[in-house]
Formats: sequence, C-alpha cells, structure tokens
Amino acid sequence: MMGGVSNRGGQENTDSPLVVAVDIGTSSVRAALYDASGQEISGTVSRVVRQFSTTRDGGAEDDPEEAIATVARVIDNLLAQTHAFSSRIDAVAVSCFWHSLIGVDVEGQAITPLFGWADTRSARWTEELRRRFDERAVHARTGCRFHSSYWPARLLWLKDERAFVYSRVHRWMSFGEFLMARFFGNNFAEASASLASGTGMLNLRDIAWDAELVQGLDIDAEQLPTIASAHKAVVGLAPAYARRWPSLNRASWFPAIGDGAANNLGAGCVTRSSVALMVGTSGAMRVLYNGAPPAELPHALWCYRADRERVVVGGALSDGGGLYGWMNEALAVGFDEEELSVALASMKPDAHGLTLLPFWSGERSTNWAMHARGAILGLTMHTSPLEILRAAMEAISYRFALIAHALDSFAPGAEIIASGGALAASPVWVQIICDVLGRPLKLSGTAEASSRGAVLLALEATGKINRLEDAPAPPVRIFEPDMAHHARYLSGLERQQKIYRQIIGNTEIAQAIYEASATEP
Repeated sequence: MMGGVSNRGGQENTDSPLVVAVDIGTSSVRAALYDASGQEISGTVSRVVRQFSTTRDGGAEDDPEEAIATVARVIDNLLAQTHAFSSRIDAVAVSCFWHSLIGVDVEGQAITPLFGWADTRSARWTEELRRRFDERAVHARTGCRFHSSYWPARLLWLKDERAFVYSRVHRWMSFGEFLMARFFGNNFAEASASLASGTGMLNLRDIAWDAELVQGLDIDAEQLPTIASAHKAVVGLAPAYARRWPSLNRASWFPAIGDGAANNLGAGCVTRSSVALMVGTSGAMRVLYNGAPPAELPHALWCYRADRERVVVGGALSDGGGLYGWMNEALAVGFDEEELSVALASMKPDAHGLTLLPFWSGERSTNWAMHARGAILGLTMHTSPLEILRAAMEAISYRFALIAHALDSFAPGAEIIASGGALAASPVWVQIICDVLGRPLKLSGTAEASSRGAVLLALEATGKINRLEDAPAPPVRIFEPDMAHHARYLSGLERQQKIYRQIIGNTEIAQAIYEASATEP
C-alpha cells in the first residue's frame, strides 16, 4: 500500500493502471480511484455536496460555470490526496445526471442556466407536442414520452417564453458535453449515446437524432451534439487544465454516460436476470441488457441506451431520498439517525391512517402526469411527524411496485438488487420496499454503483476486462419479504391508487392544484 491507501478488493497490484471515476449527481459530485478490476481504492474518495436552485413555479437550475468549478474542485481534492498514484492513472470515466440542457453561443459559452431533470416549467408544452406528433410512435422510436424532463418540451418553452435567449443559442447540449468541451478547450464536445438517449430526441435504433422531432421542432440538426462513436476517448486537456492536472493530461477521457445506466452496470445488473432498484435523491427501477430496444414499451416505462450495444428499460420516480430528507427536516422529526431508524422500524405497516401521493417534484413513471403534486390525506390532531415520514417511505415504495409490475415482461423472475445512498443509510426502507414488492431483495455491497459502472465501461473499452459479466458486484445483504406485511401493503397501494385516480387522474382538479402551487405569493 502507498500513502495509507488500500484496495477494497484485496492485495493491490502496484503496477496496474488506475481509472479516475467522476460521478456528477444533482446533489453531489464525487471522485475516486479504481483499479483495473473495477474495485474502488479506499481512502481516495473526494466529494462535494451541491444542489440545484428551485423556484416556486417549478424551476430547477444551476449556474453552468459554478457546476464546472465544483467538478474541478472535486478532481483537485482527489489528486491532492492520491499524488503517489499519479503516474498510474490511465483513464477518466464520468457518469452524469440524465436530462440536463444548456444552450451555448458560437464560442461555446453558456447563455442559459443549466436546467435539471426536475424543472417542470415546460409542462404545458407537452400538450402542444401531442398535437404535433404521434406520442406513441415517438415513444417507440426514442424510448421517451412527452414530459418536462426531456428536451422537446423545454425547447418549445424556451422558444416561447425566452425567445431572445433562444434565438442566440448556437448549440444545445447536456452538462456532460459542456464539461468535456470546457476541459478540452473545444467549443463543442461529442455526446455519448447514453446521455443523448436521455434527451427524448434520439432515435434509439439508428443512434441518431430523430428526424421527425428535429424537423417538427424547427431545430437545425447542427445545433445538436455529434454522437460519439463506440469506445470514443479523447486525450490532451486544454492548456489551463493540462497545467492544473498533468497526470490527467495523458489519460484517456471517456464521454460521460447517464448515471442511471452506470448504476445498473456498477450494481452488476447487466442482463435480464437482474433488476436494479435505486433510491438516491430520486428513484428508479431498471433492467439493462445487450440487444435492440423493444419494439413497443408499456406506458409507464422509458428506454435509454447505456452504450451502442446495450439498452436500459425502466421507470423513474422524481421523489426518493430527496423527499425523505425534506420531510425529516421540514417536520422536525427530532431523532438522531440511529433513534430514527429504531423508531421507524417499530411501526407497523400502513398503521398511520394516512394516504400520501409522493409527487413533491412531480410525476414521471408511472403515468407521466405533468400536473401531479404531492398530497397527504387522513391527517388528524393525533398524527405525528414520524407517522408522516413513514407514510412517505411506504408511498414511494408503492410506486416502485407499479414499476416492478410493468418491468415483469422484460425481466420475468429477475432478482432485484437495490442500491443508492438513501437505501444504504436505511435498512428499514429496504425492508419496507421488500415487503411491498413481496419479493426477496438484495442490497448491493457497492457503495457507489454509478462511479463503478462508468469505470467498468472504460475498462471494457480499453480491453482491461473482456465482459462486464466478468466483473461481478461485491457481496450483498439479502432481505426476505414478510408476506403478512405484504398483504397489508397491498391494501395501502389500492387505496393510494384510488385517491390518485380521483385527484391526479382528474385533469381539472390536478390542474387547479398545480396552478395554485406555482402562484407567487
């Protein structure tokens, strides 16, 4: 070992090449070193917490330059504490949050904010998209429904409400491309097939921008990023960054991939025999496999690409650990972490008398209701903050049950492997989800599956590993369902669905709630 740094997977080979992993999430940026077998080297982690600015009218945005500075600072910290390894760094692998959008000018400078997936201000434009296009056909080609998370609705919104800025945009891109363009001194960087698939504008079979959408939105195809070829990597940083990070100047940098696909890869869910269930700030369930995109998708699900050979099918929840954190703080539950875990575990399933619709950040899967908002029903003078928190955990778990049902046709009988910071910190929540699903659930031993997944793709591209299946995930903890609890939860799910149909399913009521929530005081 060198400098007190060790390999989690066992004895370290001091001659083997290393990979820097950079994981850019909506709530933090993390970097670490990995060895040539895809094992994180302990003691090398650098992490900075970040957050998007939110607005009452549904905005979720960040300053692109501040976001770049945050990533650079994390890399600075990593290299400062791992200088003894600098000569062995061979590659840099990046995972980045899906569905972001930035507009840049002819010189590559950002002239819009960095819009995140949770920005819902373009919601009303989804109806315009449905008038212009056959949504079912678009869903089949791109894997995406019309929703404010994706580019088509956002581009219409910006063209209508921020016309001056829109007219000055020379190129549209995700944050992953913006990052690579800045670090390498190019005005425009190529997009991975993975990040491009999260825009809602990529034809998944052709791996090219969807011609009907590009023409129908009156977008010049030259305004969209070039899609990178398989295993594409770049070498040679821009002068300022080459001086700042000489050990990374000679490394191969791979275009950023979507963090959801990376999570599947890192958790070892790389075939139809396993489904990844992740709860971080948001939540998702996904199955990843080699092969063509499905000819038709269930209404609830999306399909993106992990790379040019692999697709990932799943559903996403806008509220996960973020809602848990918000409730814990807003309700002033009043327990430390250990006390809270004990208190939550002592509560009986669905015993609080509450029905909660967990749409504080809107709804994606299962019904993509643009005007969905959160609700808590059944409150009394005797309801405690702890009961509301437990009800939220169960409510989110019910939404996972609906996604799991939709995924059954793609991965029948598959094992479920859970990961994500929210679940790693809360075995109680893992057990709740296990009981709601009525199926065994394995908690991944990989603390940072998205980082590891990006590294594994880089190792595959450089020939360090032959197949991702040859790099299994670390051991897992197995949770078994309590079927008596499962029966009780089925009743809670049925009640949630009934209230969902009455409130969210009633467009007039949902629209009124949405407009009231977006009104400035």
